[in-house]
Order: sequence, then C-alpha cells, then structure tokens
Amino acid sequence: MRQKLSIITLGVGDLARSIAFYRDGLKWHTSHKEGEGIAWFPMGGVVLALYPRTGLAEDATVDPIGSGFTGITLAHNCKDEAEVDAVMAEVAALGARIVKPVQKVFWGGYSGYFADPDGYLWEVAFNPFTLFDDQDNLVM
Repeated sequence: MRQKLSIITLGVGDLARSIAFYRDGLKWHTSHKEGEGIAWFPMGGVVLALYPRTGLAEDATVDPIGSGFTGITLAHNCKDEAEVDAVMAEVAALGARIVKPVQKVFWGGYSGYFADPDGYLWEVAFNPFTLFDDQDNLVM
C-alpha cells in the first residue's frame, strides 16, 4: 500500500449544520451542491468529506452509536502563534467549543483544541520545528 492519505470522512449528525460550520463559518471552499448527501472540502492534497453519521456507519457495517474520545484528532498548523490565536478566536465566534485554550506546550510549540459541531477535535498549532513550502503545504 502506498503511503498516502486521500480522504478523511467525518460522520456528522446534521449535514446541513456541519456544512454551514465549515463552508459558511470557516469560509472553506466546497464542491457541495444542494441535495447531495455528502460535502467535499479540498485540503491541499487531502479531501475532508462530511457524510451523515448513520449512513457512514451503515456503509462500514458498524454501530453508529458511540461517545467519548474516538482516538483521533485533526490538526490545522499555523505559521506563527498569532495565527493560532486568530483561528481559535474565529472558531469560538462560530460557536465551536474550546476544549483546550491555546498555550505553550511541552514539545515546544503553541496549540489549543476545539470541537466542531459533532464533537470532532481539531488541534490548532504552531510548531516551530516544521516548515511550509511556497504553496502553504506543511513540510515535515
């Protein structure tokens, strides 16, 4: 198997609410058209998809009921601490729940966590040990 991640699909409780959060609130571009049962958000080489949680569980043949920490977080890396603060203020204004306020962290960076409308955890971080290329792609 090639070392490549193509799509991350989040099973959401209310597709319209989640689309509004990411598209209208965060101003992310999507190819979603009204009436489609899925939304696609290009993320610079990876696509974030939103799909109804029950349908996603049915497709995977698993129980859609679950709670607590799922063992996964998503991350948005910023170019500096000021950008971290701005992003966290933006998502808080959209009604996202701030799970961990931004702060200096043990590994030398600066980060915080928020939960989207379905409780998916997003880390917003500045890592002084990583670089971005000229197209804003994270280079490890």
